[in-house]
Formats: sequence, C-alpha cells, structure tokens
Amino acid sequence: MSLSKTLVAAALLSIANLSSPAFSADEYNTSSGLTAAGAALGMHGVDPVAFVSLGNRIDGAARHTAVHDDVAYYFSSKETMDKFTADPAAYLPQNGGFCTFGVSVGKKFDGDPQFAAVVDDKLYLFLNEEIFREFQKDEAGTIAKAAQNWEKIRSTAANEL
Repeated sequence: MSLSKTLVAAALLSIANLSSPAFSADEYNTSSGLTAAGAALGMHGVDPVAFVSLGNRIDGAARHTAVHDDVAYYFSSKETMDKFTADPAAYLPQNGGFCTFGVSVGKKFDGDPQFAAVVDDKLYLFLNEEIFREFQKDEAGTIAKAAQNWEKIRSTAANEL
C-alpha cells in the first residue's frame, strides 16, 4: 500500500473512531460488541434496579432495554426499566461499573455483578470474590478512596492506567 493510501486509511479510521458511540467506553465498563439498541451492554446484562431495590442479582432481558450515556442496560421487567429511565443516577453502578476496589487503587478492572454490594443505596461492583472480600474489610475506606480516584481516572482508558 502506498504512503498516501495508508495516510488516508488512517485518517478515515480516526474519523470513524470519533463518530462511534464508544466515547463512554472509558467511563463505563461495558461488554464488547453492541446490543440491538446500538450501544455496548453494561452490568453484564444484570438488572441494576432489581439489584439496588432488592439486593438480588436478576438477569435482564433484551426486550427491556434502556440506553443511558451510550450504554445499554437490560431489565427484568418494564417496571424496573421505567424506574431506571425516570432516575438513572439512583441505579447506575458507581465508578462506571468498574471494580470499586480496583478504582480505589487507581485501576479499571471489570466489575462483575456476581460480586457486588449495595451500600447506602449505591451499587458497587467487584472483579471477583477475593477482591470483594478485601472490600468487606474496609468498605467505607475503599469507597472513599475510589470516589477520590474516580475523578482522576474517569476519562482515562483502562489500558493506560
């Protein structure tokens, strides 16, 4: 390929990346690929409203999808979807859905709803059981450190931390 064709291809790729709905990819932990709604899936498809309201991990379904900040969330019912749509901030996982313990040490690791906690009506996700147990040793301290670090790393790509 000639140098001019390479430069044109690189420029087009850059423009395509800027116009994609993935601007939020650095700020939200999402699954790869897109949902039928055209946005990446958040919380591994688990219903955030059911989790916060019931403290229970309930899988959502694609037929009940709401998109917030270019991230799709699945819900177990129309009622939970409507609650989310009315007040997303009340149900969104903290730290963009990344592992709260990871954020507390300045990293963005996957937040798995299988390992989660609701503290003061806020949802926190964790990488795995071992990390979740570490969080339980100092919940308030970990949450406070994560809140401080999140402001610094929110818009930084995970692979740059």
